[in-house]
Amino acid sequence: MRTNVFLLAFIFLLLSACSRKEKIMPPVAKKVPKALTIHGDTRIDNYYWLNERENPEVIAYLEAENAYKDEVMKPTEVLQEKLYDEIKSKIKEEDESVPYKKNGYYYYSKTEAGKEYYLLCRKKGSLDAEEEVLLDVNQLAEGYEYYAVGSYSVSKDNKILAFGVDTLSRRKYTIYFKNLETGELLEDAIPLTTGGAVWANDSKTVYYTLKDDVTLRSEKIMKHTLGTPLEDDRVTYYEADETFDVFIYKSKTDDYLIIGSESTLTSEYRYLDANHPEGEFKVIQPRIRELEYSVDQVEDYFYIRTNLDAQNFRLMRTPLNATEKEHWEEVIPHRDDVYFSDFDVFKDYLVLTERKEGISNIRVMPWKGEEYFIDFDEEVYSVHSSINMDFDTEVFRLNYTSMTTPISTFDFNMKTKERTLLKEQEVLGGYDKNNYATKRIYATAMDGTKIPMSIVYKKGMQKDGNNPALIYGYGSYGHTIDPSFSVARLPLLDRGFVYAIAHIRGSQIYGRQWYEDGKLLNKMNTFTDFNDCAQFLIDEGYTNSEKLFALGGSAGGLLMGACINLKPELYKGVIAAVPFVDVVTTMLDESIPLTTGEFDEWGNPKEEKYYYYMKSYSPYDNVVAKDYPAMLVTTGLHDSQVQYWEPAKWVAKLRDLKTDDNLLIFHINMDYGHGGASGRFEWIKETALEYAFILDQLGIKD
Repeated sequence: MRTNVFLLAFIFLLLSACSRKEKIMPPVAKKVPKALTIHGDTRIDNYYWLNERENPEVIAYLEAENAYKDEVMKPTEVLQEKLYDEIKSKIKEEDESVPYKKNGYYYYSKTEAGKEYYLLCRKKGSLDAEEEVLLDVNQLAEGYEYYAVGSYSVSKDNKILAFGVDTLSRRKYTIYFKNLETGELLEDAIPLTTGGAVWANDSKTVYYTLKDDVTLRSEKIMKHTLGTPLEDDRVTYYEADETFDVFIYKSKTDDYLIIGSESTLTSEYRYLDANHPEGEFKVIQPRIRELEYSVDQVEDYFYIRTNLDAQNFRLMRTPLNATEKEHWEEVIPHRDDVYFSDFDVFKDYLVLTERKEGISNIRVMPWKGEEYFIDFDEEVYSVHSSINMDFDTEVFRLNYTSMTTPISTFDFNMKTKERTLLKEQEVLGGYDKNNYATKRIYATAMDGTKIPMSIVYKKGMQKDGNNPALIYGYGSYGHTIDPSFSVARLPLLDRGFVYAIAHIRGSQIYGRQWYEDGKLLNKMNTFTDFNDCAQFLIDEGYTNSEKLFALGGSAGGLLMGACINLKPELYKGVIAAVPFVDVVTTMLDESIPLTTGEFDEWGNPKEEKYYYYMKSYSPYDNVVAKDYPAMLVTTGLHDSQVQYWEPAKWVAKLRDLKTDDNLLIFHINMDYGHGGASGRFEWIKETALEYAFILDQLGIKD
């Protein structure tokens, strides 16, 4: 009853304020001081109590925040609807993915008009064959607020489909099995997995990854035989080190099952003949601290991408019967100016994905013959390997995009060098890429380092300092945000916005050193780089501080929080999506998902030097009494990556301390988690809210 009274009282105050045309007041979270002491240092956390997910008072507070957000954003409802319609109208509702071939079948997905989810289909032998619908996710999702199919795999005999389902948005997948001959679901159902199932070649033995129920760490590889009770499943491998996660996959040839065990800095792999699942997995190379490697197989060799004496990685190979690093021989050497990011193996070809001067390249190397690169025309673009399931083929499939070119799938004949466009993402409503321009520009960081940015804008833009602009950043885990096309971005570009991606340190756009310079005790570079990029946009006349907005999510939300603590005056407004903002407290709590596996990214605050460094930038710990830009903060109640209470505490503390009258709203998705809604159109509502927030701050009403 206390919960209902709290919420109803707040809503009554909102309605009363509206009726009196008075300023709407935000909810105020109560303070319950909690002392957190380590290394002789005490932090007082007034909002620690908000981590009590089952506490009705916590839920009431979150609902009150949503009610406040709805009320203050009510004048933008028409604008939100318009933005929603603009974005949705550009998306082709009846669509189909490019089919790929696997074990005699062509697999693809398709969507139908008005439906939120896709159908998974296949055709036997030819694209002219009869269509077989394997899954209609629209039917499966009926009655669920959230429904996501994680991944799927088909047995070697093509008769059984395994697929993972998450209905909570907490990335706890249950694996189901469907008989593709009868259409019936088998009784086998395996909960608490990562969602993927890997088949041995007998088509009855399945391997899967089991999660810890509390930390959500992927910790066990389990072996299941179809038709047997789950209690009979055997632990094939248990990863005892809590800083590691495990996974399993098959070599491209289907000859071997491979278990990977990885932390941020260290790898270890095991293998087993896929024809003999009764056997025992053998270690390829025992783990050595800071030795990273990944594995695939061609004929009598394992091919290994590794950082062994190679900061930017190199390619090695080793015989199947002699796999330790002493037997590795070099195939592709290390290069200081090239980051070797990935490779694909084929019967007659090796294909490398590399990054030089911040741009991805595809390098084709016949096992017999001269190597070459695939050429692309634009200055700033992104290219990646697509789905390449066939081992014995001359065709390499790739995806290409830029900030003006929609995602395009090509088949490239590695023998003839002929490139065939299979599909370019269709943008409805008369989109013309020639109306927009994209290029790379460079800001100078405070230490003199040149920081690249990819930008896009509508042609005719004048560098008079009067353009609205949105700058996006991430900058963690070595993850590089490549320039790519986005339908959702068009409403901003068409309203005169400049859109920029800041390729700050902490990514790997310039190779591994770029990552090393933005992690652990170098993490502050990530934040100052972003602010320097924002300042560059202002100094060069792309925008001004009254029209510049910033956006980042998850670790990018941490970026937002740290940047506005450092230089809030740079930004008119900030959107922090599912932000990781309570760094110290989270990294001290090993029961929270992801914590133990991220000590090599952020440091372990149980060590004094990391504690004080983290504390120096942790957004929550550095909120002080000063002016902040207008802010929209989002979270999901069931977020498995960043727990909802981090942004909740941050918002509460900002409300208490900030000295400005700028808008601060908190949007809590009560049904979803880290990735937002599962339906293909639901996400547009959140994007429309974000854009309406930005446009409203600029006084743009349509």
